[in-house]
Amino acid sequence: MTRSNPRRIVAVAAISLALVTGTTACSTGTPLDNIVEGLVQQGVDQLVGGIDDQIRGLVDDVLGGVELTGDGQVPASFPTEVPLTGAVLGGGAGPEGSGWVVRTQLDGGQGFADAAAALERAGYTASGVSSDAASGYGAYSSDAYRVDLSVATDGEGVVTATYVVTPL
Repeated sequence: MTRSNPRRIVAVAAISLALVTGTTACSTGTPLDNIVEGLVQQGVDQLVGGIDDQIRGLVDDVLGGVELTGDGQVPASFPTEVPLTGAVLGGGAGPEGSGWVVRTQLDGGQGFADAAAALERAGYTASGVSSDAASGYGAYSSDAYRVDLSVATDGEGVVTATYVVTPL
């Protein structure tokens, strides 16, 4: 049985909370649809775009090593074993490799099936998958990582994927 590291749980929760509280959900779908749509509408890029160097330092001090990106790059410590689909918009990393969040924009008709297939080709096993033509969610695991993937399409047809990665 694997024991959860309280520091890892707090770090991943803090990153996720920062992403969710920096957004607003205006749709009338399920709660998951509303959260995902909120992430799509506001996203990591807006959250990070408003954080100047002084605030970044404060976040780092408070959360003990959290890294945020909004420049089209994944956090430096993001595991290369996790395949991403689409153009990276930004993300965050918890301290000491405790977890990562990355958001991508899918183009050219790509959607949940494409992002899920990339994970499965890399050896990840799917569980709890639910999707439709415009959105989807699934948990994927390997020997080293768990990836929670959510994909949503906003009202303008922009498709984004959010990857929440935690080490096992």
